[in-house]
Amino acid sequence: MPERDQIFHMYNQGNNRQQLFYKRDNYLFFLHKIRKHIFPHCEILAYCLMPNHFHLMIYTTEKSEFVTHQNDAEVSVFSDNLRIMLSSYTRAINKQENKTGSLFRQNTKMKNLTEIENDHISLPGQLGYDFYCFHYIHQNPIVAGLVKNPEDWEFSSYKDYVGKRNGTLVNKKLTMEILDLNIDEIKIQTKYFVDERLIDFFES
Repeated sequence: MPERDQIFHMYNQGNNRQQLFYKRDNYLFFLHKIRKHIFPHCEILAYCLMPNHFHLMIYTTEKSEFVTHQNDAEVSVFSDNLRIMLSSYTRAINKQENKTGSLFRQNTKMKNLTEIENDHISLPGQLGYDFYCFHYIHQNPIVAGLVKNPEDWEFSSYKDYVGKRNGTLVNKKLTMEILDLNIDEIKIQTKYFVDERLIDFFES
């Protein structure tokens, strides 16, 4: 169960790196699932859906700490909704592709960026992991060679931050405050931010 007022990087990929999204409707369906199952229980700061994995950067609130009781045991509402989201999406894709079995890796990784010490790797400047994670998430499609510019990838929150789309899934105001960012900085830093050490760290 995540504690409140923390920033987490959530990450999962296809089991054995298999494809998660086969067509545009799949990406949109998964975003709908995020809005239904994750959005009510935290603040979403950034996201990116890639062909075989996804990234979410979230800020936990008091809603993230809610619990329910199942079989006389306390269960995190947040964690339970994450499980439901992935399992229901798996069923839909397996039906679409006439497949069976697990679609995602068993455990969704959740790195607490608020608690990470900066001595894991030598970071450029004095900025924290949350700052670099935000740009790393938006740069994923560029690193993968899917697009040349981050605004060309439809399935990330970058377009919302730079005014190319007026989406409501991410809390832009909160993100700007937490990371001390402005739109011009996002445009410059995401486009040119490349650091193999950080890529390795955020995918480990």
